[in-house]
Amino acid sequence: MAGTLTEIYDQRSHDGSLRQDAAQRAVLPELERIRLALEAAQPKKKGLLGGLFGAKPAEGVRGLYLWGGVGRGKSMLMDLFHDSVAIEAKRRVHFHAFMQEVQSALHAARKTGVEDALKPVAEDIAGKLRLLSFDEMQITDIADAMIVGRLFQMLFDRGVTVVTTSNRVPDDLYKDGLNRPLFLPFIQLLKDRMDVRALESETDYRQHRLAGAQVYFSPAGVAAKAAIDRIWLELTGGGADAELKLSVKGREVVLPEYHAGVARASFWTLCGRPLGPADYLAIAGAVRVLILDEIPHLSSENYNEAKRFVTLIDALYEGKVRLICSAADEPERLYVEGEGTFEFERTASRLREMQGADWGRITGD
Repeated sequence: MAGTLTEIYDQRSHDGSLRQDAAQRAVLPELERIRLALEAAQPKKKGLLGGLFGAKPAEGVRGLYLWGGVGRGKSMLMDLFHDSVAIEAKRRVHFHAFMQEVQSALHAARKTGVEDALKPVAEDIAGKLRLLSFDEMQITDIADAMIVGRLFQMLFDRGVTVVTTSNRVPDDLYKDGLNRPLFLPFIQLLKDRMDVRALESETDYRQHRLAGAQVYFSPAGVAAKAAIDRIWLELTGGGADAELKLSVKGREVVLPEYHAGVARASFWTLCGRPLGPADYLAIAGAVRVLILDEIPHLSSENYNEAKRFVTLIDALYEGKVRLICSAADEPERLYVEGEGTFEFERTASRLREMQGADWGRITGD
């Protein structure tokens, strides 16, 4: 990309790719500072033996913690920034997925008998990356809360720069969490090593995009797919940029299409495989909008898939996840015969409620 981030942003505003927003534009110089510093501070060799022992990491550039309400454009700004940084040692990842990977790596490290399992995990990350761009930093798991402070201290000390978005001001992370006083040094660490900025836009762009929009399409077919494709492109700005891989109790759950909190999968991808409540809860915790394609008629012939679908809807409902889907029929007519029809009445009711224009975390946090 040519030009500064502000120039790129203005170009895209001019050609209609995005809508100009004063609050978004005001953040761009902060991101440009980080971009230029990272590109200028390339790793330096350790003298004559540098070729043998590798490069010495450049000193970490002070990062950015960008917080604000849902749908204000934080993820879009993150994409614009991350894509423009001309270094190879960078990664953009959903914070929840990153912490799942860390927990899995810790589990593997402990099996080796190492005294401090977190140290090799942090060194492995820092050995590969100079920039970590996180989407949606939030801490809800006590296991994450107890290690994240030391982990980030190690990453910062090894020259890793962190840029993250969040729906919460740092002081509200892990709010009311178990043993929260042990977590407070991490909040101070974020303030010490990163600039904290609020994105104070008054516009919730995703809410605007879905306000009054149809989100349940039946029957599934060509017309339904075309309508959902349009919503998918509108919400993501062009489609998926990656898979979302979630590690759950040693298993990997993959959402094949993902971008900035919006995921898309077929019914059979999520309900045709032996997934359970923990998997669906992980999905509900990691995404804000789920597009689910081609829900079939349910009966005793696909009873296991139907049970998983009920569990999935319960997890999405409790997690306030916005659901957009295509289905063979209206909710009340999806499951009309066989064992489980009575229990499905609650699921049908929830599917109706979730169609409401004000449903889900998309309208607030």
